[in-house]
Amino acid sequence: MIIGTGIDMIETARIQAKLEKEIGLREHLFSAEEIAYCESMANRYEHYAARFAAKEALLKALGTGLSESHDLNTAEIVHQDSGKPQFRFDHHWEEYLNRMGDLRIHVTLTHIKDTACAMVVIEK
Repeated sequence: MIIGTGIDMIETARIQAKLEKEIGLREHLFSAEEIAYCESMANRYEHYAARFAAKEALLKALGTGLSESHDLNTAEIVHQDSGKPQFRFDHHWEEYLNRMGDLRIHVTLTHIKDTACAMVVIEK
């Protein structure tokens, strides 16, 4: 049973401008592994934007926004061996999500030069 969906789209240039201007924002939004991944890519800001969109889509699917005060850098996007993206959460996120029951969280990312988008579906 689907209990939540979320989608988010963001301009790549907007993420680039914020990350270049605001010191510490990159580390606030992204895990060290996500930063290393994005920095290794030719079009790194497309990848940052897609991951930011995924985190926003997750919050929308949960229906909470940032009201639960979870750090966004601890809900990270990693890739399975197949390349499929998935969330990996720290113990605070895990405890919060476990209170909701046995959940499956699906995420998909897409990006082009100017725009990134992500969709999250949560099922029980």
